[in-house]
Amino acid sequence: MTNVPTAVASAATARASAPPTPNLSAFIWSVADLLRGDYRQSEYGKVILPFTVLRRLDCVLEPTKAAVLTELDKRTRAGLNPEPFLLKAADQSFYNTSKLDLRTLLGDQDHIAENLRSYLQAFSPAVRDIFERFDFHTQIDRLDKAGLLYLVTEKFATIDLHPNVVSNAQMGTVFEELIRRFAELSNETAGEHFTPREVIRLMVNVLFIEDDEALTKPGVVRSIYDPTAGTGGMLSVAGEHLAEINPEARLVMFGQELNDESYAICKADMLIKGQDVSNIFAGNTLSNDGLPATKFDYMLSNPPFGVEWKKIEKEVRREHEQKGFDGRFGPGLPRVSDGSLLFLMHLLSKMRPAKDGGSRFGIVLNGSPLFTGGAGSGESEIRRYVLENDLLEAIIALPTDLFYNTGIATYVWIVSNRKPAPRKGKVQLIDASAMWQKMRKSLGSKRKEMGAAHIEEITQLFGAFEETTKGGKPISKIFRNEAFGYRTITVERPERDEQGNVVLATKGKAKGKPTPDSALRDTENVPLSETVEAYFAREVKPHAPDAWIDHEKTKVGYEIPFNRHFYVFTPPRPLAEIDAELKVVTDRIVKMIGELSQ
Repeated sequence: MTNVPTAVASAATARASAPPTPNLSAFIWSVADLLRGDYRQSEYGKVILPFTVLRRLDCVLEPTKAAVLTELDKRTRAGLNPEPFLLKAADQSFYNTSKLDLRTLLGDQDHIAENLRSYLQAFSPAVRDIFERFDFHTQIDRLDKAGLLYLVTEKFATIDLHPNVVSNAQMGTVFEELIRRFAELSNETAGEHFTPREVIRLMVNVLFIEDDEALTKPGVVRSIYDPTAGTGGMLSVAGEHLAEINPEARLVMFGQELNDESYAICKADMLIKGQDVSNIFAGNTLSNDGLPATKFDYMLSNPPFGVEWKKIEKEVRREHEQKGFDGRFGPGLPRVSDGSLLFLMHLLSKMRPAKDGGSRFGIVLNGSPLFTGGAGSGESEIRRYVLENDLLEAIIALPTDLFYNTGIATYVWIVSNRKPAPRKGKVQLIDASAMWQKMRKSLGSKRKEMGAAHIEEITQLFGAFEETTKGGKPISKIFRNEAFGYRTITVERPERDEQGNVVLATKGKAKGKPTPDSALRDTENVPLSETVEAYFAREVKPHAPDAWIDHEKTKVGYEIPFNRHFYVFTPPRPLAEIDAELKVVTDRIVKMIGELSQ
């Protein structure tokens, strides 16, 4: 049994109660009033998001601006490359060499577009890339032509977004709230860009809990990776969590993101946190892996649910066929309509070998990867690889209506190649679907949230690794890996002639043997825990004495019927009780009809 450290539980409570920043979001959103008429609602984000990032960077650099300019002058006159000195003077991993900032830009209204471009160009290269991803220069031109650039700049210059005023966690919440609202206005999928913070906190808690002792050592350095990084929420929460457990620890963050706006926000967030932004890549992780040879200690991911991968099918199939297990997709390929399991295999390929310390990762998936696909299918083969290699630690069922863009059931898979001894050969299933509280106000499809107490309870259930019931219902169950495996056997019966005699084959290997009747052919799933012969004798032979098994067609499959394991039968109410209720209703209706006829 693993004891749950108090550091983990208290950290979850503190973070889950972090105050939101609705006033700041509302203030930034009020810029939309200026844009109305010249911009469609769906385009507001093209202005508001980059300006929010710009003001954030502007505020971060403000205290050291004078020192940076002094250093620039000094090193330039000395004929030296000023960059390392500017970074040191800025006390950040970025800098700006312009004498301008958003406030001083307001002093020259007639030349604000020209001066704003000059100010942007004076940032260090990593920051310039952020605004290129936003295509911000196009919006500067458009705002200038509409006579709005000065007004919008003035609006943002009045708010203080320095980290001492608005923490990194609060800023992340602001960005997520803005993206959600813009996505709703443009009918986009907000959930593709970020994950609810309480879901991330739960995943991070569970991810780190078994390593608490190692993570509290002075100067410990660990790596974490998110292949669907969004705005960087998962990486940020992981960093905050480790800092609470051990302020001397360092978490090196890596990520990749497909959406340009989300990538830009993630990169800006990493810059302010002092992370190496060269570790954050843009592009499609599945078709163009930005970190092909890198392995990680921890990984987190919330890939898009049920999204087809037809656009990148050619590249993925080529890697599967040409590289096999030397590539990322050796176990198999899921159907093109849902690429979730491609991300699971991608993460498996990024695991540090067990001999080098191993890895652990958490991934959010919908219900489909648990059971879609019969024996021999791509999905089943992927599950088979994970279970037969003893990589699955646990699956946690989350409440419905937890995500911004969907109300469907979701599950967190915890995967590791360094399982503690008690977990070896076993999988824990945790049903946390009832652990939620109603939100005061719905956000898109999100009507429920997990509070600090729920996160702590689930963390305790995982850490304890015991079978547990609550209110008479199971909430934690433990299975051997092979409990999810089965053999699909093909049951044949003989073809018969008009007289009812068995037709025998006249040639080939089957000569003299009964010819199978394809119309009578059937399949049966036999649990791996039972021999095929015993199952066949018990379940088939009594009903079809002439049947036999075609062993050449036998396939091994794996599925995880999560809900079946937690189903509790509720007997129907007594018939007399139902009849009595119906009589009361019927009598009332008869009485009402009688009153109407009077």
